[in-house]
Amino acid sequence: MLDKIYDFICENNMINKGDTVVCGLSGGADSVCLLLSLFQLRERLGITVEALHVNHCLRGKESDRDEEFCRQLCSCHSIPFTAVSVNVREYAMVNSLSDEEAARKLRYDVFAANTCGKLLATAHNADDNLETLILNLTRGTALKGLAGIPPVRDNIVRPLLTVTRHEIEQFLADMGQSYVTDSTNLSDDYTRNKIRHRIVPMLRELNSSVIETSVTSISGLRSENALIEQLTDDAEDKCRNGNTLSGLCEFHPVVRRRCIARLLARNKLPYSHRRLSEIDGILMNNGKINISGDIYAVAKNGVLSLISLPDAPAPELSCEMIIGENAIFPDRILRCEMVDCDNLKKFSSVHKKLTFYLLDYDKIIGRAVVRNRRFGDKIQLPGRNFSSSVKKLINENVSLDKRGSMHFIEDDNGTIFAEYIGIADRVRPRSDTKKLLIITVYSNHQDWSESIDT
Repeated sequence: MLDKIYDFICENNMINKGDTVVCGLSGGADSVCLLLSLFQLRERLGITVEALHVNHCLRGKESDRDEEFCRQLCSCHSIPFTAVSVNVREYAMVNSLSDEEAARKLRYDVFAANTCGKLLATAHNADDNLETLILNLTRGTALKGLAGIPPVRDNIVRPLLTVTRHEIEQFLADMGQSYVTDSTNLSDDYTRNKIRHRIVPMLRELNSSVIETSVTSISGLRSENALIEQLTDDAEDKCRNGNTLSGLCEFHPVVRRRCIARLLARNKLPYSHRRLSEIDGILMNNGKINISGDIYAVAKNGVLSLISLPDAPAPELSCEMIIGENAIFPDRILRCEMVDCDNLKKFSSVHKKLTFYLLDYDKIIGRAVVRNRRFGDKIQLPGRNFSSSVKKLINENVSLDKRGSMHFIEDDNGTIFAEYIGIADRVRPRSDTKKLLIITVYSNHQDWSESIDT
């Protein structure tokens, strides 16, 4: 197995001599195997190995047990070890995310903060890669999604992508090495676990070697995707000038559409397979398509451009915030519910299509007003000691089609809520919170009565 890992590292130019590789270490079988494999290969690769553990504080004593296990494992091998604790539930609550989404976001924030100038190795394996392929396929994907998890992305490397979970467990058993088991991995609560526990076993009934054969299939798809990416790079170098593509018509449709997708992605514009086909159509035949808001794709004589055709300035809309339904836009509702903090558990089931925020009601100062966006808006987000420009945050996080109907709430001291962005730090719920203001934004055709499980 070590030879397989070493060969995969070399084939993908993951690691260079002299690199420091930080292993994301959860204490589970995969990450323990990753750490010990790289530790055994350190002289052959000419690297320094370190470990980083993120304690999500989701499972009480079990989470602390995992951290201590990782600490002892690294101590036994004299591997430098760092542990960082994060409050997933608070972050999820403040940012309207599931625990799973919040944990991943915080985990990668910790990884980024602790691997500057180093490589980060994660323990994704062949089983994970097949699960990712299945997940992408069910959601809708093209070749890039079928190519699975990339072996290298930025400073992140994944040396175990060709190693099966069975090989990992056998490797640890041969060493007599224990590991911990995260109890959440045994449930079907998360989408990936459903694939792992239900779909993959069914595939094994059709082909007992499905994991091993998927390694070969994904490798082939990855190679073909890499070729198309290189052709797309070459086409962009030749055709792109800012938000304009000229001379693209001479390239294959697959390359043309990837160039168009990159152009839209750089401008944080939404797209689908159908939309890419439509834009490719006007590129070849001239025309104009509205992409989002006031942004249009315009094509003439083989030149495709993204241009802005701004509408008249939006009128200022506002109303005094009330408990209940607040309506400043014709097709959207901002609903406010106030509950005692002890009763929060009654609101645990929220419709996945709704936007959901929590504020400390008692920290609102003076009169609260629901309004649309204003020039010069600023907000101090949780965990920051400075105010950010709302315009900048919108450009970074909000697609153009959503910007015209964003809700804001301000009190006497300024903005406390910006839809799609978050709440102000001064009103975020804390341990002493008594009354929660629950803000839900939804289309007026949605049934509010079905959105909250009381």
